[in-house]
Parts: sequence; C-alpha cells; structure tokens
Amino acid sequence: MSVALVSIVIRDAPGASAESRRRVLQAADELGYRPDTRARLLRSSRSRLLGVVFGVQHAFHGDLVSGLYTAADEVGYELALSAVTPGRHERRAVASLLQDRCEALILLGPHAPTSYLAGIAAHQPVVVVARAARHRDLDVVRTDDAEGLRQAVDHLVTRGHRRIAHIDGGRAPGAAERRRGYREAMRRHGLDTETRVLTGGLTEDDGATAARALLDANPPPTAVTVFNDRCALGVLDVLHRAGLSVPDDISVIGYDDSRLARLSTINLTTIAQDTEQITTLAVSRAADRLGHSPVTQRELVIPPRLVVRATTAAPPP
Repeated sequence: MSVALVSIVIRDAPGASAESRRRVLQAADELGYRPDTRARLLRSSRSRLLGVVFGVQHAFHGDLVSGLYTAADEVGYELALSAVTPGRHERRAVASLLQDRCEALILLGPHAPTSYLAGIAAHQPVVVVARAARHRDLDVVRTDDAEGLRQAVDHLVTRGHRRIAHIDGGRAPGAAERRRGYREAMRRHGLDTETRVLTGGLTEDDGATAARALLDANPPPTAVTVFNDRCALGVLDVLHRAGLSVPDDISVIGYDDSRLARLSTINLTTIAQDTEQITTLAVSRAADRLGHSPVTQRELVIPPRLVVRATTAAPPP
C-alpha cells in the first residue's frame, strides 16, 4: 500500500476501501502503533493543550483537576499537568508546560507575584484559579473566600458560640481573604474581643500545631474555623488525642468540601467551593482567549456555600 493510503486509514479520512482499512488497522495493532495526534496538531501550529499547574499539598486541587479534565474534553482540548511539590518550585512547573507548547495555562492557587503571571500572559492566555490577581492581562476564576468565612462564623453564632477562633492558611492564596471574612463576621456579631487568629497552613501538621496552641488557651474557644479541610484533619486528630469530643466540646469547620471532608469517618462541616462551575469557567475562559472571543469581565467570583455535617453543634453548657 502507498503511504498516502495508510495515512488516510490512520486519520480515519474518506478514500479507502473497507478491506484496505481492515488490513492497515490489523497491521497497526500487531505493531502496537498509535498515531501521534500531538505531532499532527503541531504541524498545524496548534497543540490544543491546556497546561495546568497544581499543588500536591492541596487536596482540593485534585478535585479541580478532575473537573478540568471533564470541561476540557467537552470543548476539544487536552490537559498537560505539572505539579508543584515541596521540592519542585512553581516556576519550574510553569516552565515545563511552556516547553510542551501548551496554548494556555490554568494555574491553581499560584503563589507567584502578579507581575510574573502577567509576564506570561503577555504571550499566551493565563487563567488564575482560586486566587485574586488584578491585572488587565490575567483572567481570574475564584470563590468569594471572605464570604465563606462569614457563613462559617454566622453558622457558629446561630448555634450559640461566642469564643470562635480561626486557624489561617499563612501566606497561601485565599488566606488573607478568609482572615478578613472571619474578622468582619466577628465584628458584625459584636465579638471583637473574642477574635483570635492562629497561624496554620495547608497540611495536617499545620493544623495539629495550631490545635495544640488552642488547647493552651484560657479559656479555650468553643469553636474553630480552619483554612482548609486538610488542615482541619490535623485539628481533629489533636483534639481527639486530648480527649475532647467534636462537636460536644468544640466545633470545627473546614473549607473546600474536598473528598476528605466527605468521608464518613470525618463527616466535616465545611465551606464548599463549586468545583464544577469553577473548572467549567476556567476552561471556557481559556478557550475564549484562544478563539479571540471578546471578554468584558476579567474576574469571575463564585459564591461558596455552607455544608453542615457532624463536626458542629451548640457549645457545651
């Protein structure tokens, strides 16, 4: 057979007989041949790849990646993933995707300065997810983090709590907004003197360290809001080891509604982010940029919602 005829069969294009198709596909199967669709796209100057930078320490990022795959498939794009780890810097993760000729980047909770992100956006579309970033060249899709903490505090106050502490996320994206929401809600309820923010972070270890500080407080809080679900797991572990009952002795609220929070053994009250809407908007915004569609609103802010489970109740008498 000619090269042209084999190419027609491999590309599933019209022009080959049924017998020719059968013979070519049988030979390809015996050889273990798979067509290189990426190389074919590169010849047309398109990769149709969306690069995604995510953090392995963020349980919620795993949920976002799952949603991004679904959203990208619906509009005919593939994802290329690049992880940020304790030993792999964010800029290296970005550089890896640029080398793969990704057409646009979707960055989940990036730590890099806005100026650095804008520098990339000068050459290709960049969508920032789960972080505020104000620049005319950047698209942002995020949750209203401050509103999430306001909902958490409101829920605890309606249950009768007054001594409500907050374990924050340090310098993590969204942490400042969540601290602000906590303080605003405490002030609105007339609880300024009960306001207490403890340094936390992203992981269980961060939550455990902060929880030990809570146990030393006099008097201790009757409820605590936590930066994310993973950090909240560390809080729960320390409280249980100290012989305290959650929620009978102290109530705990996480943030993200990640798969961890939904485990039956955890059953964590938390603030849910709308993963489906966030990921759909992120991919559609990247696709719009690549298609040169007009975009009038650079920042899309999604409202969160409180999910009440088993870790909150009225304070002890």
